[in-house]
Amino acid sequence: MTKPKLPQPLTAELIEKSWSARESWRVFGIMAEFVEGTERLAAIQPAVSLFGSARVPHDHPYYSLAEKISRKLSDAGFSVISGGGPGVMEAANKGAFFGKSPSVGLNIQLPHEQHTNAYQDISQTFRHFFARKFMFVKFATAYVVLPGGYGTLDELMEALTLVQTGKSRKMPIILVNSGYWQGLLDWFRQVLVTEKMIDPEDMDLITVIDEPDAIVEAIFKYYETRGFEPSAAEREAQLNL
Repeated sequence: MTKPKLPQPLTAELIEKSWSARESWRVFGIMAEFVEGTERLAAIQPAVSLFGSARVPHDHPYYSLAEKISRKLSDAGFSVISGGGPGVMEAANKGAFFGKSPSVGLNIQLPHEQHTNAYQDISQTFRHFFARKFMFVKFATAYVVLPGGYGTLDELMEALTLVQTGKSRKMPIILVNSGYWQGLLDWFRQVLVTEKMIDPEDMDLITVIDEPDAIVEAIFKYYETRGFEPSAAEREAQLNL
């Protein structure tokens, strides 16, 4: 009678092979996120990606400001894309949800803080930040950035970097609430420009606007001579994001 084989002890080599296999299969999950997200969002253009803090409560002025901006964008014909979570993201989705154009939530699985808000016509959940970021960039005709923390700053810097380097088409990058952003912009001018880390013209990539109506007007004005559709060259650049 043949003795049953005992389980092979886990060696460093076997553990490494296991991790390598998991990494290989992970690529298919990433591909699926890109394919599904692109297909689901294909019909939402023109769209505006709106960012801001997840920690803002319902009675905070930033919440009501985000909701008002989003409603005006939606009624003007723009889908509004947010991170799909609470705070400013919820306010952005809520404003668009009750407007004329789609409210889009790009949710992310996190160990804390993020939960899906209830005001989404289109809801897509991601495990990987970079797949989610790609969707914010690919479908945006403008960025509107309200006060926020590290996540909001991350999205802002991503937008500035992609536009500055030509990896994404130029578009309005609008900061809302001048008092909140003034210190950062002063540092950009006094340190980054002075020490030649960025060109003085790079500051022109940023616009500061406080009034919701003026935000909508600025986006329309930017596109009034060229339309919202990306050019052939811009489409080609997006393939290399």
